[in-house]
Amino acid sequence: MQQYAELRERLTERKAALEQRLKQSGELGMQEEKGTLSGSTGELSQYDNHPADTATDLYEREKDIALYEQMSREYEEIKQALDRMENGTYGICERTGEQIPYERLEANPTARTTVAYGNGQLPANRPVEEDVLESFDRYNFDESDDETEFDAEDAYQAVGRFNELDMVFEDASLDEEDELIGYVEEMEGFVSTGIEGYSGAENIQFQRNVHYDQYMNHLR
Repeated sequence: MQQYAELRERLTERKAALEQRLKQSGELGMQEEKGTLSGSTGELSQYDNHPADTATDLYEREKDIALYEQMSREYEEIKQALDRMENGTYGICERTGEQIPYERLEANPTARTTVAYGNGQLPANRPVEEDVLESFDRYNFDESDDETEFDAEDAYQAVGRFNELDMVFEDASLDEEDELIGYVEEMEGFVSTGIEGYSGAENIQFQRNVHYDQYMNHLR
């Protein structure tokens, strides 16, 4: 393991630094006597606190917990890497048994596998918010004849009605010139019958409205 002497020194220094940070942080307010939010903030009660202040305290506590868990995880990975150096298995891929390139170990001294079997892939259980963060196009059914529901574009237009400043975003808040929503078929916007309903083609009336004009423009 002589070729890994420099990496051993880096890992040892990082391990000592993490130990110092974990000790100085006092486990970041997670001791037994500070197990509650009131204990971590020093407040006797959260009753008279403004909700925004309580939310800020909660955010800071969550951040401290996340940082503590990250440091603890890194500390354990460094300890395991140093143990592998002691037993002579450092630098050997745990999946294939092949030698891990030195360049990879230099970039990530705690690596346990080669790049092909590394943990660089995104986890399978992604946050549910990512299902709707791609774009409106994923839930835009304008081009589908089988979908007539209120889609993402319609939701954007509905919310845009409350915008007092037009053209604030990349498109106008109310872009209804190219799309007239509210009907499954285009002709339903201008075709009507009497109170008796449909009783023959001779009873159909055409309303000369904006729906009719747009429909005729498409035919030209």
